[in-house]
Amino acid sequence: MTGPKAPKDPKKKRQGFYIMRNKQISGSIQPNGTGIQFIYLNDERMISSARIVGNITDETMLKMLTTTKGFRRLVHSIGVSVEMDGVNKKVEFAFQMYGKSDPYQSGTTLRMEVPTDGMEYILDLSAYDWSEDDNIPGQIRFVFDEPQKDSGAAQALATVQLYLNDGFSAPEPELEETVDFACSEYQEMLQKSVMQLGNNARLKSAIDRAKQGEDITIAFIGGSITQGAGAVPINTKCYAWRTFEGFCRLAGKGVDENIHYIKAGVGGTPSELGMIRYERDVCRNGAVTPDIVVVEFAVNDEGDETKGVCYESLVRKILAAENKPAVILLFAVFANDWNLQERLCVIGERYHLPMVSTRDCVVDQFYKKAGAGRVVTKNQFFYDCFHPTNIGHQIMSDGLLSLLQKIDKSPMEEDILNLSTVPAVIGDTFEQVWLYDRNSKVDSVKILSTGDFSETDEELQGVEMDRNLTQTKEFPYNWKHIKGAKPFVMEVCCTSLVMINKDSGAPDAGCAQVFVDGQEVLFVDPKVNGWTHCNPLICFQNRERRTWHVEVRMQQGDEDKEFTILGFGIVR
Repeated sequence: MTGPKAPKDPKKKRQGFYIMRNKQISGSIQPNGTGIQFIYLNDERMISSARIVGNITDETMLKMLTTTKGFRRLVHSIGVSVEMDGVNKKVEFAFQMYGKSDPYQSGTTLRMEVPTDGMEYILDLSAYDWSEDDNIPGQIRFVFDEPQKDSGAAQALATVQLYLNDGFSAPEPELEETVDFACSEYQEMLQKSVMQLGNNARLKSAIDRAKQGEDITIAFIGGSITQGAGAVPINTKCYAWRTFEGFCRLAGKGVDENIHYIKAGVGGTPSELGMIRYERDVCRNGAVTPDIVVVEFAVNDEGDETKGVCYESLVRKILAAENKPAVILLFAVFANDWNLQERLCVIGERYHLPMVSTRDCVVDQFYKKAGAGRVVTKNQFFYDCFHPTNIGHQIMSDGLLSLLQKIDKSPMEEDILNLSTVPAVIGDTFEQVWLYDRNSKVDSVKILSTGDFSETDEELQGVEMDRNLTQTKEFPYNWKHIKGAKPFVMEVCCTSLVMINKDSGAPDAGCAQVFVDGQEVLFVDPKVNGWTHCNPLICFQNRERRTWHVEVRMQQGDEDKEFTILGFGIVR
């Protein structure tokens, strides 16, 4: 026998930068029984990660990350490490390019099995055959043999680093200190998050009743941040659940006692959709009467056609309930330090509502240096350019809890809100909007013909409602077109009308036209957003209340393509 050969000198490591660094991941349940953590890279998400996590400032390098061609010119290899406590398994790492002809099918997918031992494993780009149809870097997937089955800790920690080809360089990664949630600087941050206490009558009443053992429901409605995106696991580390737990502690109650929880966030959707689905997703079609509602749409409403009317309509709809619920306005923030609080805070001021701004809480922090009062870095707060990490979600919930604690300690005020005497500051056109879908039966709507929109779409946007890890399909009672030229035809008595369609990145998705009394009011291209989600569009608003003839037709040439009407928002 001979002894082992002496090890070779290690290869000099290439320069590189992180796009993920010690991020918590877990697998959401898939139909085949696996669990997948999706990390989306499109829509400048990877550029943002390169800036925030990798400290990349070179605009040429950042631009190269927006196309597959540029990515291949810049990146030599990808380093991946996955760590799981006490488990010796493997996960599949997949880096997918979106294709030109079919975003999800025609591009190259780089794959590598990665042991969960925390060691870095290298995926060499030169070892792959690349598709000529490659367009842009699309997404990363971590595929687990089994999904996250409980509400405990994250399944794993993951790090992804891009190593550069010769001729490119990257800065050294910045060292980050552990976030100290007990320090005085952190408490100062939370004080900044409370924009306004408002009139405390409704909120303090709910807190007092919770302490006395009465049944109280706290609900959260918003976009993907409220859904829990970036939190791992999504159901118990999201800001909504953390806030609920804190509210229970404030009331001296356990989470399974008299205080009840509703989480109704839907990713990528604005208040324009929130106002329509409020009765279904929050009130559960009359089964629930929430006592406190947190409204979070400040980073979703840039595309709101009404520039705040839908948001105010939702707020008024909630406030108008007979049980007089409290409304808290929560202004989240994107990694570019942006939100719409200047547009929306006037609504909170008009109705004397409590308001919490995550932007006011954290943005100043992002530009402080270590040892100079910095508590949290932008990388620590953001999972990607849109969504918070577990740390970010905790900071959001702590801001809300700081508000609740202030309200709890303040003397009770008189509830002076009377909506009948308080005019809207932006608009209330849709305060009385309600959802109509295939499951609805009302006299004011008559379906004259479903035409070739006669099928039901099962491939829908799914969201983790409440405390669930499994997803609930949004708008399952829909009308799907597969093939044919016969239009969907209805008569509806209303003053305003919104159509909700399914967006899709599929190549077989076609465009539709909406006609009202023979006049085209909408042209709908479901591929604009490029992914499966719910998209509300206003057909008309503030017209006389009468019966309107509405037709939805596939555009000429798209008669053999798919299009789904998810439902309608109707103001009678």
